[in-house]
Amino acid sequence: MTSAAYELAQVNIARLKAPLDSPQLKDFVDALDPVNAVADGSDGFVWRLQSDSGNATDVPVFGDEWLVINMSVWRDTNALTAFMYQGQHRELLARRREWFERLQEAMAVLWWVPTGQRPTVAEAESRLLHLRANGPTPYAFTLRTSFPAQGAEPVSFAVPEDLGCSV
Repeated sequence: MTSAAYELAQVNIARLKAPLDSPQLKDFVDALDPVNAVADGSDGFVWRLQSDSGNATDVPVFGDEWLVINMSVWRDTNALTAFMYQGQHRELLARRREWFERLQEAMAVLWWVPTGQRPTVAEAESRLLHLRANGPTPYAFTLRTSFPAQGAEPVSFAVPEDLGCSV
């Protein structure tokens, strides 16, 4: 059980195979609003990053125009996984290789934030780089290797410079 003092932040980043307005990505783009509406109404959902477009596909990440970001805050890992692996989101996950490049490095990371705090893209980039450099830690982890909210204070802010934009 998580402490009410913390909520779970998540980010996942993907490299597009084609421009968002291409026929290849039409099904993905058409599903954004409906899937986001389901997320917004899900038990345990707290917040998600969005621009004026209503989603975050136009929010820059790592200075790479071919990357898209999804960032949200949830009550805990159970709430996040319940949303991720059910309904239309699950269907989209099954088709992700049609729309996104398969990359070797970590493209998703989780971390605990104080209740009410909203993560920034810069923080998400830093957490992802930390995960790549150090593996899962209480500071930056994965669903497969998660940590409780207790002890969520940062263990290190150091990120090797050579990992900067290796996405």
